[in-house]
Amino acid sequence: MPMHRVATVPWFADVAAVLFDLDGTLIDSAPDLGGAADDMRVARQLPSLPLEAYRPLAGAGARGMLKVAFGMEPDHPDFLTLREEFFSNYEQRLTANTRVFDKVPDLIGTLVQRGLRWGVVTNKSKRFTDPLTRMMPLFANASTIVSGDTTAYAKPHPEPLLEAARQLVLPPEHCIYVGDDERDIIAGRAAGMRTVAVNYGYLGEKAVIGEWGADLTINCALELLQWIESA
Repeated sequence: MPMHRVATVPWFADVAAVLFDLDGTLIDSAPDLGGAADDMRVARQLPSLPLEAYRPLAGAGARGMLKVAFGMEPDHPDFLTLREEFFSNYEQRLTANTRVFDKVPDLIGTLVQRGLRWGVVTNKSKRFTDPLTRMMPLFANASTIVSGDTTAYAKPHPEPLLEAARQLVLPPEHCIYVGDDERDIIAGRAAGMRTVAVNYGYLGEKAVIGEWGADLTINCALELLQWIESA
């Protein structure tokens, strides 16, 4: 599938920073998210489920993983108890099988070489974001990391992205936001940033990425790298 571009402005002519969603955009954390939920099934003498069952809803965190593992919705009376069990399981295996997506290190390296700053804006809570990013070398030179509970709001509200721009001391219009979920694009557009949708993330069960309104859609990090290098 070719790259899809909507915007007609010179893409990187006035860009000073590129911000990314975390899970499904920079890292493939589905094996550890799904594993944390599957451990709960096994502990209850239920058969293990394959990773492919968990992957589509990995971007929804505990809500998605408990839905796959137990068919449980947030209004279930036991949801909060099982969510905390899931959180505890996940903390024990944050980076056991989590990997950086292909070509992401090349992309980040090129950003740094060009003098562009980069950072993360995720709905993942600091409880997990902080230790995970400390353990993975990719994030050593990130200029900002904004978690889902850094501000009073989470995406699709634009405030986390605006907070990242404030930390970078940049106008939002000089930032690009890259993500694999419609809420990423909604938040980025609302913040006044240019947006890139990645087609290799988790996407959810019924995602129609072409309807999100992103300025650019890519199928791997290398494709964004090609845009950067052609600027």
